[in-house]
Amino acid sequence: MGMNSFFNSIDLLSRELDVQSLRYQVTANNIANAEVPGYKRQVVNFESELKRAFEERDNAHNVFQMQTSDPLHIKSAAPRDWHTVEPRRVTDWASTSKANGNNVDAEQEAMTIVQIQMQYKLLTQMESFEFNQVNTVMRKG
Repeated sequence: MGMNSFFNSIDLLSRELDVQSLRYQVTANNIANAEVPGYKRQVVNFESELKRAFEERDNAHNVFQMQTSDPLHIKSAAPRDWHTVEPRRVTDWASTSKANGNNVDAEQEAMTIVQIQMQYKLLTQMESFEFNQVNTVMRKG
């Protein structure tokens, strides 16, 4: 395991922990607004965008790149750096609503909270494991 892959792993884990924290806040906000007429639930979109950035990076060698001879020429789209992917709050306008226009299912949101807590715990364990690996390597050196 190179140092660069270690830093990438830690960076990715810490960003995912931030996303889970945001997801927790957004879900708690949905629950708090479960009875507010017209309120639409929100979710956090991150992993699908991250996956797309990784796929762009992995497929970059297969993509046709246009050569330009002038700064004003249209440039080929470069693969997006996964470090620049940010979580986005997305409002759910599509799901069916209660009579008052609210579409929060408090029971479903409560299950989401449990899922987020479990994922957060798993991510902290993974981060701890990464640091333990480095400690082990450093002790042997």
